[in-house]
Amino acid sequence: MPLYEYQCEECGVRFERVQSFKDEPLTECPECSGDVHRLIGPVGIVFRGSGFYVNDSKKSGKSSSNRKS
Repeated sequence: MPLYEYQCEECGVRFERVQSFKDEPLTECPECSGDVHRLIGPVGIVFRGSGFYVNDSKKSGKSSSNRKS
């Protein structure tokens, strides 16, 4: 289940909650009962397998930019 971060619009407190995708977003601050909004944060991306590195996708032999005219 994903971890969501929220911030209160009244007192500014930030907190995290583990929620299911099906759960509705929280609307009330646990500290002051003010309105909260969900924050969008950076997402970690992991590339696995071959083909994600420059040297994995290069063709063997000379490239077209190295040819003499």
